[in-house]
Amino acid sequence: MTETRHSLDSLRIDREPETPRTARRWPLWTVIALLVAAGLVAAALWWRSQAATPRVKTAAVQEVGGGSPAVLDASGYVTARREATVSSKVTGKIVDVLVEEGMAVKEGQVLARLDDSTARAALRLSQANLKAAERAEAETEVRLKQAGLDLDRAQTLVGKKVAAQADLDSARTEREALEAHLALEHQQVEVARREVDTRQVAVDDTVIRAPFSGVAISKNAQPGEMISPVSAGGGFTRTGICTLVDMSSLEIEVDVGESYIQRVRPDQPTEATLDAYPDWRIPGRVITIVPAADREKATVKVRIAFDQLDPRILPDMGVHVAFLDEGTAEQQEVPSRLLVPRTAIRSGQGQDVAFVVDGGTVERRAVETGAVEGDRVQVLSGLSAGERVVVEGPTDLADGAAVREDDGGDGERGTSR
Repeated sequence: MTETRHSLDSLRIDREPETPRTARRWPLWTVIALLVAAGLVAAALWWRSQAATPRVKTAAVQEVGGGSPAVLDASGYVTARREATVSSKVTGKIVDVLVEEGMAVKEGQVLARLDDSTARAALRLSQANLKAAERAEAETEVRLKQAGLDLDRAQTLVGKKVAAQADLDSARTEREALEAHLALEHQQVEVARREVDTRQVAVDDTVIRAPFSGVAISKNAQPGEMISPVSAGGGFTRTGICTLVDMSSLEIEVDVGESYIQRVRPDQPTEATLDAYPDWRIPGRVITIVPAADREKATVKVRIAFDQLDPRILPDMGVHVAFLDEGTAEQQEVPSRLLVPRTAIRSGQGQDVAFVVDGGTVERRAVETGAVEGDRVQVLSGLSAGERVVVEGPTDLADGAAVREDDGGDGERGTSR
Protein backbone atom coordinates (compact mmCIF):
# COMPACT_ATOMS: atom_id res chain seq x y z
CA MET A 1 0.00 0.00 0.00
CA THR A 2 2.85 2.27 0.85
CA GLU A 3 4.56 1.48 -2.41
CA THR A 4 1.43 2.24 -4.36
CA ARG A 5 1.11 5.69 -2.72
CA HIS A 6 4.73 6.41 -3.44
CA SER A 7 4.20 5.50 -7.07
CA LEU A 8 1.20 7.84 -7.28
CA ASP A 9 3.16 10.66 -5.67
CA SER A 10 5.89 10.27 -8.26
CA LEU A 11 3.33 10.84 -11.00
CA ARG A 12 2.18 14.21 -9.51
CA ILE A 13 3.05 17.37 -11.55
CA ASP A 14 4.42 20.21 -9.53
CA ARG A 15 2.84 23.55 -10.50
CA GLU A 16 4.38 26.95 -10.05
CA PRO A 17 2.25 29.31 -8.02
CA GLU A 18 0.24 31.54 -10.42
CA THR A 19 1.18 35.19 -10.58
CA PRO A 20 -1.69 37.60 -10.21
CA ARG A 21 -3.16 38.86 -13.54
CA THR A 22 -2.76 42.48 -14.50
CA ALA A 23 -5.91 44.50 -15.32
CA ARG A 24 -6.93 44.27 -18.96
CA ARG A 25 -6.80 47.65 -20.81
CA TRP A 26 -9.37 48.71 -23.45
CA PRO A 27 -8.06 50.16 -26.73
CA LEU A 28 -8.47 53.95 -27.12
CA TRP A 29 -10.65 53.69 -30.21
CA THR A 30 -13.05 51.43 -28.32
CA VAL A 31 -13.44 54.03 -25.58
CA ILE A 32 -14.08 56.79 -28.15
CA ALA A 33 -16.66 54.67 -29.95
CA LEU A 34 -18.49 53.98 -26.69
CA LEU A 35 -18.54 57.71 -25.82
CA VAL A 36 -19.87 58.62 -29.28
CA ALA A 37 -22.56 55.97 -29.04
CA ALA A 38 -23.59 57.24 -25.62
CA GLY A 39 -23.82 60.79 -26.98
CA LEU A 40 -25.95 59.70 -29.91
CA VAL A 41 -28.31 57.86 -27.60
CA ALA A 42 -28.62 60.91 -25.35
CA ALA A 43 -29.24 63.17 -28.36
CA ALA A 44 -31.88 60.80 -29.70
CA LEU A 45 -33.65 60.77 -26.36
CA TRP A 46 -33.55 64.58 -26.16
CA TRP A 47 -34.80 64.95 -29.74
CA ARG A 48 -37.60 62.50 -29.06
CA SER A 49 -38.64 64.48 -26.00
CA GLN A 50 -38.50 67.74 -27.96
CA ALA A 51 -40.43 66.31 -30.89
CA ALA A 52 -43.08 65.13 -28.52
CA THR A 53 -43.53 68.69 -27.16
CA PRO A 54 -45.73 70.69 -29.54
CA ARG A 55 -44.70 74.18 -30.67
CA VAL A 56 -47.19 76.99 -30.34
CA LYS A 57 -47.32 80.65 -31.29
CA THR A 58 -48.42 83.06 -28.61
CA ALA A 59 -49.53 86.66 -28.25
CA ALA A 60 -49.88 88.92 -25.26
CA VAL A 61 -53.22 89.92 -23.80
CA GLN A 62 -53.30 93.67 -24.35
CA GLU A 63 -55.03 96.26 -22.25
CA VAL A 64 -55.96 99.31 -24.27
CA GLY A 65 -56.79 102.57 -22.64
CA GLY A 66 -60.20 104.17 -22.59
CA GLY A 67 -61.14 107.15 -24.65
CA SER A 68 -64.00 109.06 -26.15
CA PRO A 69 -66.76 107.06 -27.79
CA ALA A 70 -66.03 106.33 -31.45
CA VAL A 71 -68.62 106.20 -34.21
CA LEU A 72 -66.19 104.63 -36.69
CA ASP A 73 -62.72 103.03 -36.76
CA ALA A 74 -60.42 103.02 -39.79
CA SER A 75 -56.81 102.22 -40.62
CA GLY A 76 -54.38 104.15 -42.77
CA TYR A 77 -50.94 105.70 -42.95
CA VAL A 78 -49.14 108.91 -42.03
CA THR A 79 -48.43 110.87 -45.20
CA ALA A 80 -46.70 114.14 -46.05
CA ARG A 81 -48.52 116.68 -48.19
CA ARG A 82 -45.18 118.22 -49.10
CA GLU A 83 -42.68 115.62 -50.27
CA ALA A 84 -40.31 115.82 -53.22
CA THR A 85 -37.52 113.89 -54.85
CA VAL A 86 -35.02 116.68 -55.50
CA SER A 87 -33.37 116.46 -58.91
CA SER A 88 -31.49 118.74 -61.28
CA LYS A 89 -32.81 120.73 -64.22
CA VAL A 90 -29.95 119.59 -66.44
CA THR A 91 -28.08 116.39 -67.14
CA GLY A 92 -24.62 116.30 -65.63
CA LYS A 93 -22.06 114.50 -63.52
CA ILE A 94 -22.30 114.84 -59.75
CA VAL A 95 -19.15 116.18 -58.13
CA ASP A 96 -20.39 116.73 -54.57
CA VAL A 97 -23.34 115.59 -52.41
CA LEU A 98 -23.88 117.59 -49.22
CA VAL A 99 -26.90 115.81 -47.72
CA GLU A 100 -27.35 112.64 -45.67
CA GLU A 101 -30.37 110.67 -44.49
CA GLY A 102 -32.05 112.30 -41.52
CA MET A 103 -30.43 115.70 -42.10
CA ALA A 104 -32.62 118.75 -41.59
CA VAL A 105 -32.19 121.31 -44.38
CA LYS A 106 -33.38 124.85 -44.94
CA GLU A 107 -35.01 126.25 -48.05
CA GLY A 108 -32.30 127.22 -50.54
CA GLN A 109 -29.58 125.16 -48.86
CA VAL A 110 -27.12 123.55 -51.29
CA LEU A 111 -27.72 119.79 -51.53
CA ALA A 112 -25.36 118.85 -54.37
CA ARG A 113 -23.16 120.26 -57.12
CA LEU A 114 -22.68 119.13 -60.71
CA ASP A 115 -19.66 119.50 -62.97
CA ASP A 116 -19.94 123.09 -64.27
CA SER A 117 -16.80 123.31 -66.43
CA THR A 118 -18.71 123.33 -69.74
CA ALA A 119 -21.31 125.79 -68.48
CA ARG A 120 -18.65 128.18 -67.18
CA ALA A 121 -16.74 128.04 -70.47
CA ALA A 122 -19.93 128.96 -72.34
CA LEU A 123 -20.50 131.78 -69.84
CA ARG A 124 -17.03 133.21 -70.45
CA LEU A 125 -17.61 133.07 -74.22
CA SER A 126 -20.90 134.95 -73.94
CA GLN A 127 -19.26 137.56 -71.67
CA ALA A 128 -16.55 138.11 -74.33
CA ASN A 129 -19.22 138.50 -77.02
CA LEU A 130 -20.93 141.11 -74.85
CA LYS A 131 -17.74 143.11 -74.49
CA ALA A 132 -17.16 142.99 -78.26
CA ALA A 133 -20.70 144.18 -78.92
CA GLU A 134 -20.33 147.05 -76.44
CA ARG A 135 -17.09 148.22 -78.09
CA ALA A 136 -18.66 148.09 -81.53
CA GLU A 137 -21.52 150.15 -80.17
CA ALA A 138 -19.08 152.73 -78.76
CA GLU A 139 -17.29 152.95 -82.14
CA THR A 140 -20.56 153.55 -83.96
CA GLU A 141 -21.49 156.30 -81.50
CA VAL A 142 -18.21 158.10 -82.26
CA ARG A 143 -18.73 157.80 -86.01
CA LEU A 144 -22.29 159.03 -85.62
CA LYS A 145 -21.06 162.08 -83.73
CA GLN A 146 -18.60 162.83 -86.55
CA ALA A 147 -21.33 162.37 -89.14
CA GLY A 148 -23.42 164.94 -87.30
CA LEU A 149 -20.57 167.46 -87.45
CA ASP A 150 -20.07 166.78 -91.16
CA LEU A 151 -23.76 167.31 -91.80
CA ASP A 152 -23.73 170.67 -89.97
CA ARG A 153 -20.68 171.77 -91.96
CA ALA A 154 -22.26 170.72 -95.24
CA GLN A 155 -25.42 172.67 -94.45
CA THR A 156 -23.34 175.79 -93.72
CA LEU A 157 -21.37 175.51 -96.96
CA VAL A 158 -24.48 174.91 -99.03
CA GLY A 159 -26.08 177.97 -97.41
CA LYS A 160 -23.08 180.03 -98.46
CA LYS A 161 -23.23 178.57 -101.96
CA VAL A 162 -19.77 177.11 -101.45
CA ALA A 163 -20.74 173.40 -101.57
CA ALA A 164 -23.11 171.57 -103.81
CA GLN A 165 -26.43 170.11 -102.70
CA ALA A 166 -25.05 166.65 -103.41
CA ASP A 167 -22.50 167.06 -100.63
CA LEU A 168 -25.27 167.93 -98.19
CA ASP A 169 -27.34 164.91 -99.24
CA SER A 170 -24.32 162.64 -98.86
CA ALA A 171 -23.61 163.91 -95.34
CA ARG A 172 -27.26 163.49 -94.35
CA THR A 173 -27.33 159.91 -95.69
CA GLU A 174 -24.15 159.01 -93.83
CA ARG A 175 -25.56 160.23 -90.56
CA GLU A 176 -28.85 158.36 -91.03
CA ALA A 177 -26.98 155.17 -91.92
CA LEU A 178 -24.88 155.46 -88.78
CA GLU A 179 -28.01 156.08 -86.69
CA ALA A 180 -29.53 152.85 -88.04
CA HIS A 181 -26.29 150.99 -87.47
CA LEU A 182 -26.13 152.29 -83.89
CA ALA A 183 -29.67 151.03 -83.27
CA LEU A 184 -28.55 147.62 -84.53
CA GLU A 185 -25.53 147.73 -82.23
CA HIS A 186 -27.87 148.49 -79.32
CA GLN A 187 -29.90 145.37 -80.14
CA GLN A 188 -26.75 143.24 -80.46
CA VAL A 189 -25.57 144.41 -77.05
CA GLU A 190 -28.96 143.53 -75.58
CA VAL A 191 -28.80 140.05 -77.18
CA ALA A 192 -25.32 139.56 -75.79
CA ARG A 193 -26.52 140.53 -72.31
CA ARG A 194 -29.44 138.07 -72.55
CA GLU A 195 -27.01 135.36 -73.62
CA VAL A 196 -24.82 136.07 -70.61
CA ASP A 197 -27.87 135.79 -68.35
CA THR A 198 -28.79 132.48 -69.99
CA ARG A 199 -25.28 131.10 -69.52
CA GLN A 200 -25.30 132.27 -65.91
CA VAL A 201 -28.56 130.38 -65.32
CA ALA A 202 -26.95 127.26 -66.78
CA VAL A 203 -24.11 127.64 -64.29
CA ASP A 204 -26.57 128.16 -61.44
CA ASP A 205 -28.47 125.03 -62.50
CA THR A 206 -25.41 122.94 -61.65
CA VAL A 207 -26.00 123.81 -57.99
CA ILE A 208 -28.96 121.82 -56.61
CA ARG A 209 -30.74 123.54 -53.71
CA ALA A 210 -33.52 122.53 -51.35
CA PRO A 211 -36.91 123.72 -52.66
CA PHE A 212 -38.32 123.93 -49.12
CA SER A 213 -37.31 123.29 -45.53
CA GLY A 214 -37.59 119.70 -44.39
CA VAL A 215 -35.78 116.48 -43.58
CA ALA A 216 -33.98 114.23 -46.07
CA ILE A 217 -35.36 110.71 -45.72
CA SER A 218 -33.24 109.14 -48.47
CA LYS A 219 -30.00 109.77 -50.34
CA ASN A 220 -30.20 108.51 -53.91
CA ALA A 221 -26.94 109.57 -55.59
CA GLN A 222 -23.20 109.69 -55.03
CA PRO A 223 -20.35 111.79 -56.49
CA GLY A 224 -19.24 110.54 -59.89
CA GLU A 225 -22.71 109.41 -61.00
CA MET A 226 -24.71 111.00 -63.78
CA ILE A 227 -28.01 112.67 -62.99
CA SER A 228 -30.80 113.74 -65.30
CA PRO A 229 -34.33 115.10 -64.85
CA VAL A 230 -35.51 112.20 -67.04
CA SER A 231 -34.61 108.53 -66.90
CA ALA A 232 -31.84 107.77 -69.39
CA GLY A 233 -28.66 105.83 -69.89
CA GLY A 234 -30.11 102.34 -69.50
CA GLY A 235 -30.47 102.60 -65.74
CA PHE A 236 -27.05 104.12 -65.05
CA THR A 237 -28.36 107.69 -64.76
CA ARG A 238 -29.88 108.89 -61.50
CA THR A 239 -33.04 110.94 -61.53
CA GLY A 240 -32.83 112.37 -58.00
CA ILE A 241 -30.36 113.44 -55.35
CA CYS A 242 -32.53 112.85 -52.29
CA THR A 243 -36.12 112.71 -51.08
CA LEU A 244 -37.12 115.68 -48.96
CA VAL A 245 -40.13 115.71 -46.61
CA ASP A 246 -41.66 118.73 -44.94
CA MET A 247 -42.38 117.34 -41.47
CA SER A 248 -44.77 120.20 -40.74
CA SER A 249 -47.09 118.89 -43.47
CA LEU A 250 -47.66 115.43 -41.97
CA GLU A 251 -51.23 114.20 -41.89
CA ILE A 252 -53.19 110.94 -41.99
CA GLU A 253 -54.90 109.31 -44.92
CA VAL A 254 -57.40 106.54 -44.24
CA ASP A 255 -59.78 104.57 -46.45
CA VAL A 256 -63.35 104.48 -45.16
CA GLY A 257 -65.88 102.04 -46.58
CA GLU A 258 -68.64 103.54 -48.67
CA SER A 259 -71.23 102.11 -46.28
CA TYR A 260 -69.85 104.15 -43.38
CA ILE A 261 -68.76 107.39 -45.05
CA GLN A 262 -71.95 109.10 -43.86
CA ARG A 263 -70.53 108.94 -40.32
CA VAL A 264 -67.61 111.19 -41.28
CA ARG A 265 -67.83 114.95 -41.72
CA PRO A 266 -65.28 117.77 -42.10
CA ASP A 267 -63.73 119.10 -38.88
CA GLN A 268 -64.89 116.01 -36.97
CA PRO A 269 -62.67 115.18 -33.95
CA THR A 270 -60.56 112.02 -34.15
CA GLU A 271 -58.12 110.01 -32.06
CA ALA A 272 -55.20 108.38 -33.85
CA THR A 273 -53.04 105.53 -32.55
CA LEU A 274 -49.73 104.70 -34.20
CA ASP A 275 -48.84 101.02 -34.51
CA ALA A 276 -45.42 101.90 -33.10
CA TYR A 277 -46.92 103.52 -29.95
CA PRO A 278 -50.14 101.65 -29.13
CA ASP A 279 -50.71 103.47 -25.82
CA TRP A 280 -50.35 106.99 -27.23
CA ARG A 281 -53.60 108.61 -28.35
CA ILE A 282 -53.13 111.55 -30.71
CA PRO A 283 -56.00 114.00 -31.17
CA GLY A 284 -56.83 115.35 -34.58
CA ARG A 285 -59.57 116.58 -36.88
CA VAL A 286 -60.89 115.66 -40.30
CA ILE A 287 -59.52 117.96 -43.00
CA THR A 288 -61.65 116.82 -45.89
CA ILE A 289 -63.37 113.88 -47.51
CA VAL A 290 -61.87 113.37 -50.96
CA PRO A 291 -64.82 113.53 -53.39
CA ALA A 292 -63.99 110.31 -55.23
CA ALA A 293 -64.50 106.62 -54.48
CA ASP A 294 -62.26 103.68 -55.22
CA ARG A 295 -64.31 101.37 -57.41
CA GLU A 296 -62.22 98.26 -56.68
CA LYS A 297 -62.04 98.67 -52.90
CA ALA A 298 -65.37 100.46 -52.42
CA THR A 299 -63.72 103.03 -50.15
CA VAL A 300 -63.45 106.81 -49.89
CA LYS A 301 -60.23 108.53 -48.86
CA VAL A 302 -60.33 110.82 -45.82
CA ARG A 303 -57.58 113.27 -44.83
CA ILE A 304 -56.98 113.95 -41.13
CA ALA A 305 -54.79 116.62 -39.52
CA PHE A 306 -52.90 116.26 -36.25
CA ASP A 307 -53.77 118.81 -33.59
CA GLN A 308 -50.09 118.90 -32.63
CA LEU A 309 -47.11 117.32 -34.38
CA ASP A 310 -44.47 115.28 -32.55
CA PRO A 311 -40.99 114.08 -33.62
CA ARG A 312 -42.14 110.49 -33.05
CA ILE A 313 -44.61 110.78 -35.93
CA LEU A 314 -42.90 109.67 -39.13
CA PRO A 315 -44.08 109.36 -42.74
CA ASP A 316 -45.61 106.03 -43.83
CA MET A 317 -46.26 104.85 -40.25
CA GLY A 318 -49.30 102.63 -39.83
CA VAL A 319 -52.10 104.26 -37.85
CA HIS A 320 -55.58 103.45 -36.56
CA VAL A 321 -58.10 106.29 -36.38
CA ALA A 322 -61.25 106.53 -34.28
CA PHE A 323 -63.80 109.05 -35.52
CA LEU A 324 -65.50 110.56 -32.48
CA ASP A 325 -68.98 111.86 -31.85
CA GLU A 326 -68.34 115.56 -31.29
CA GLY A 327 -71.44 115.99 -29.12
CA THR A 328 -70.25 113.53 -26.49
CA ALA A 329 -66.51 113.43 -27.05
CA GLU A 330 -65.80 115.65 -24.05
CA GLN A 331 -68.46 114.21 -21.77
CA GLN A 332 -68.01 110.43 -21.92
CA GLU A 333 -65.07 108.09 -21.50
CA VAL A 334 -64.91 104.50 -22.69
CA PRO A 335 -63.33 102.21 -20.04
CA SER A 336 -60.12 100.33 -20.79
CA ARG A 337 -60.54 96.84 -22.20
CA LEU A 338 -58.58 93.65 -22.90
CA LEU A 339 -58.02 92.54 -26.48
CA VAL A 340 -56.61 89.28 -27.89
CA PRO A 341 -56.32 87.95 -31.44
CA ARG A 342 -59.47 86.18 -32.58
CA THR A 343 -57.48 83.00 -33.19
CA ALA A 344 -56.72 82.79 -29.45
CA ILE A 345 -60.37 82.02 -28.65
CA ARG A 346 -61.54 78.43 -29.12
CA SER A 347 -64.97 76.95 -28.69
CA GLY A 348 -65.39 73.81 -26.66
CA GLN A 349 -68.26 72.22 -24.75
CA GLY A 350 -70.55 75.15 -25.42
CA GLN A 351 -68.21 77.87 -24.14
CA ASP A 352 -65.29 79.99 -25.28
CA VAL A 353 -61.87 79.00 -23.95
CA ALA A 354 -58.29 80.18 -24.26
CA PHE A 355 -55.01 78.45 -23.47
CA VAL A 356 -52.61 80.49 -21.30
CA VAL A 357 -48.92 79.59 -21.47
CA ASP A 358 -47.14 79.60 -18.11
CA GLY A 359 -43.79 77.94 -17.39
CA GLY A 360 -43.81 75.70 -20.45
CA THR A 361 -47.32 74.34 -19.91
CA VAL A 362 -50.75 75.54 -20.96
CA GLU A 363 -53.74 76.25 -18.75
CA ARG A 364 -57.22 75.94 -20.21
CA ARG A 365 -59.45 78.83 -19.15
CA ALA A 366 -63.04 79.65 -19.82
CA VAL A 367 -63.41 83.21 -21.07
CA GLU A 368 -66.23 85.61 -21.83
CA THR A 369 -65.84 87.59 -25.02
CA GLY A 370 -67.30 90.86 -26.19
CA ALA A 371 -67.18 92.94 -29.34
CA VAL A 372 -64.95 92.07 -32.28
CA GLU A 373 -62.54 94.83 -33.38
CA GLY A 374 -61.01 93.88 -36.70
CA ASP A 375 -58.78 90.83 -36.17
CA ARG A 376 -59.05 91.11 -32.37
CA VAL A 377 -61.79 90.34 -29.88
CA GLN A 378 -62.54 91.92 -26.54
CA VAL A 379 -62.22 89.69 -23.46
CA LEU A 380 -64.64 90.53 -20.65
CA SER A 381 -63.41 87.95 -18.11
CA GLY A 382 -61.03 85.03 -17.72
CA LEU A 383 -57.75 86.69 -18.75
CA SER A 384 -55.44 89.35 -17.39
CA ALA A 385 -53.31 91.93 -19.17
CA GLY A 386 -49.82 90.70 -20.01
CA GLU A 387 -50.63 86.98 -20.03
CA ARG A 388 -49.63 85.07 -23.13
CA VAL A 389 -52.24 83.04 -24.95
CA VAL A 390 -51.89 80.45 -27.70
CA VAL A 391 -52.90 81.85 -31.11
CA GLU A 392 -51.62 78.96 -33.23
CA GLY A 393 -50.99 75.35 -32.19
CA PRO A 394 -52.34 71.80 -32.16
CA THR A 395 -56.11 71.43 -32.08
CA ASP A 396 -55.88 68.72 -29.39
CA LEU A 397 -54.26 70.89 -26.72
CA ALA A 398 -55.26 69.85 -23.23
CA ASP A 399 -55.04 71.50 -19.85
CA GLY A 400 -51.55 71.05 -18.40
CA ALA A 401 -49.93 69.99 -21.68
CA ALA A 402 -46.25 70.85 -22.15
CA VAL A 403 -45.57 73.22 -25.04
CA ARG A 404 -42.77 75.27 -26.50
CA GLU A 405 -43.30 78.86 -27.59
CA ASP A 406 -42.32 79.62 -31.16
CA ASP A 407 -39.61 82.25 -31.56
CA GLY A 408 -41.25 83.64 -34.68
CA GLY A 409 -42.50 86.77 -32.92
CA ASP A 410 -45.21 88.05 -30.67
CA GLY A 411 -47.91 87.10 -33.11
CA GLU A 412 -49.64 90.50 -33.01
CA ARG A 413 -48.94 94.12 -33.63
CA GLY A 414 -50.38 96.07 -30.74
CA THR A 415 -52.84 98.86 -31.40
CA SER A 416 -55.00 100.89 -29.12
CA ARG A 417 -56.89 104.07 -28.97
